[in-house]
Amino acid sequence: MAKKKTFEDSMTQLEKIVEDLEDGDLPLETAIKKFEEGVRLSKFCFDKLDETEKKVSLLLQDQNGKIQEKPFSANDTIEDR
Repeated sequence: MAKKKTFEDSMTQLEKIVEDLEDGDLPLETAIKKFEEGVRLSKFCFDKLDETEKKVSLLLQDQNGKIQEKPFSANDTIEDR
């Protein structure tokens, strides 16, 4: 059974690709392949972050002390809680 790709593993791979590309010692074909893999990893990480953001909720206490769940918005601030 194949190991499921994680955000952390993908970020680690992406950082290694960036280091390799920044060194500038790669043959052109290898650099292009690494760049393409970096784009795929970047998209995976972005999609994973977007998916996670949609799952995040803020738990708020109402005036009666009851906990209410409110969907998280990227525009929310500490003052909004």
